[in-house]
This record gives sequence, C-alpha cells and structure tokens, in this order.
Amino acid sequence: MALLDQHLALAEAYKAVREAGADPFNMRFDAVLSPTEARLKGRPVVLLGSNNYLGLTFDEACIDASVEAVQRLGTGTTGSRIANGSFEGHLALEASLARFYGRRHAMVFTTGYQANLGVLSSLVGRGDHLILDADSHASIYDGAKLGSAEVIRFRHNDPDDLYKRLRRLGSAPGERLIVIEGIYSMMGDIAPLREIAAVKREMGAYLLVDEAHSMGVLGERGRGAVEAAGVEADTDFIVGTFSKSLGAIGGYLVSDIENFDVLRVTSRPYMFTASLPPSVIASTSTALARMQAEPGLRARLAHNAQRLFSELNALGFKTGPQPSPIVTAVMPDMATAVTFWNGLLREGVYLNLAVPPATPTNQPLLRSSVSAAHTPQQIDHVVAAFARIGAELGLLLPQAASA
Repeated sequence: MALLDQHLALAEAYKAVREAGADPFNMRFDAVLSPTEARLKGRPVVLLGSNNYLGLTFDEACIDASVEAVQRLGTGTTGSRIANGSFEGHLALEASLARFYGRRHAMVFTTGYQANLGVLSSLVGRGDHLILDADSHASIYDGAKLGSAEVIRFRHNDPDDLYKRLRRLGSAPGERLIVIEGIYSMMGDIAPLREIAAVKREMGAYLLVDEAHSMGVLGERGRGAVEAAGVEADTDFIVGTFSKSLGAIGGYLVSDIENFDVLRVTSRPYMFTASLPPSVIASTSTALARMQAEPGLRARLAHNAQRLFSELNALGFKTGPQPSPIVTAVMPDMATAVTFWNGLLREGVYLNLAVPPATPTNQPLLRSSVSAAHTPQQIDHVVAAFARIGAELGLLLPQAASA
C-alpha cells in the first residue's frame, strides 16, 4: 500500500470534479484588478468568493502604509516574537485592538487559524470541558485536538441543547468554556448570542466568540455579533482574523482576564511561528482605523448582502436563514453543484464551491461572500447569471422561471 492510498476515495472524487470543468480548488487568476474584479483566462470575472467584506485590499492608505513599512523595516521578522522580539507595530496594533474592543488585553497571531489553535489549546486543559457548537470551523476543532480538555458538542445554534450538555456535567470538576462563532462561514447564519450568554451566566461557564466573519460587519461600531447582541459584558474572549474585513492576514485574541500575558508562553502556535511582517501589521492597523472612521462601509455591505439574499430567495434558491455577507445557495446534489459552478464561471462570476464533508448538512453549496465594494451593476450581473443557469437546470420557482 502506497503512503497516500488512504486518500484514494477523496482523490477520485476530486478527479471527477476536475473532469467536469474548471478546477474549483486550484483557481489561477491572470490578475486581480480590484476587490471585486479579476481576469481569468483572459476574461473578466466578478469576485464573489473572497471574504473581502469591506473591500480594503486595494485601499490606497492601506497600501501606502504597507509600502512604507516594508521599505523601512524589511520584508519579514524571520522569527517568532518570543525569539526575535516584537516590532513597535506589533505592540501598537495590539493596543489599538484592545481600545477598539474596550478590553484590557490583546494578542496578535500570524493567522486566524493559529489564533484558534493557540487560544483553545491554552485556555483549558486536562480536566476542563470545551463545549463547541457542532458547526464550528475546522480551526476550532483543530484547536480542541491540540489541547487536552474534554470536548463536548452541542447542536448548532441551539441554546437549549447547550444548556442540557452543561447541566449533565453537574458538579464535575474543571472549567467550562463555550465556543461559538458570530457568523458561521458556510451558511452565513448568526449565533443566538443573547440566549447563549444567558445559559453561560446560569451555568457559570466562560464564553469565547470567534468573530472572524462578523468583525467589521455587525454592531454599531463594527465590533461584531457580540456587540450587536448586547452581550459584550458576558463574553470573556473574542477571537478574530485580519483576513476578512481588514483585507490582510493574521489573527487576534482580546480579553479582560487576569494574567493574560501568560498565554504568550503557553500558546505553542504563538511561540513557534514567525510573527507578522511589518508590511502586514501596517496595512492592518490602517484598515482598522479606516473601518472605525467609515461606518458607511458596513452600511453598503449590509445593503449589498440583503439585496443578493433577497434576489436569490425570490428565484427559489434555498439559502441561509438570514442575510449576512455570506449568501449561500444549497444545491440538490454534487453533479448539479459542479455544473452550476462551472456555468457561473462561464457567465463571469467566481464564487466558492463548498462540498461535503466541509458543509454542515453534507449538501454541496454555492457560497458567495459579498463586499461593500460590489456595485449595483455587479449584483445585477450575478443575479442574472443565477437566473439563467437556474432556469437551464430546472431549479427556479415557476414564477421566476417564466419571468
């Protein structure tokens, strides 16, 4: 048996997808022209799968700050902050994040994925209990595996089931840490945070919220689902990423907990990974300031998301339960999903094909991520493409198909 024969079934499934058209897991753009436009094999496409929620990847001020930092401080740090020390920008960004969230402490990681690995493996340990929403992101599950706490799953977005799981623990020793996401990355559904926070208070647990897809998106000041739900006082830890609304890469943790800085020497993904380069720190800091100064970006994002969500529902597509920047159309089967995805690409629309086992219901999904930078004309183009291909495949409501 060859070493990779364990993956043969997956390899065959991947081969079948590639043979049906373009390779959705290995796209190669000729050029990315803006937050919402690219060129693919010489043809223009609308980018609808990049998580570029506020459209800041091409922001002039962010680019200028990044260029100045790389010219002044070089291309990288060539080591971790534990080994090579912190640059001024690392400390300044942590201070800015703490102020933004109204917290005492902040800690920056090299990726959002590593933030979850480092935080979840350090906060709780042997004898403790890590209670996860069943639809949690892979980074949350991997962070749980890296640690030694007992892992308990509760039904997705179900506070009653969370309560039952905690109650069953009774007086068992050990801390309880509840982990949820603000907006879930596949269906775009928002956590019922008021109800979850009430369970947390009653059961004496800690609460961590991953705001990767909701920071800069929800809340009056863009602080995420926790702010929007009015439960900031009940939320002990917030984890997030710079790779969505802030248009860069990196992750963070904010909290008011005592002895916070001990996490810097207990979190292996923080200790043993090279720190973010100055150019990324600079663009992220600038993007964070821009996001706070321009709430109109969130308003435009919400408008675009609501419009695409409403239009796809009107055509008859099954989507998530509420509008958010993630607007996902559920496909009936894999063959239809692959055909539809390739059809959208021919129509000049690029979005994400999500397939089992990465999807919450084991159904294939066409996942769109909307940006504040999308124009009304681009949204029109996307809706028209969905309508044309949906009609060809017999997926539209009768009244939409005849329109």
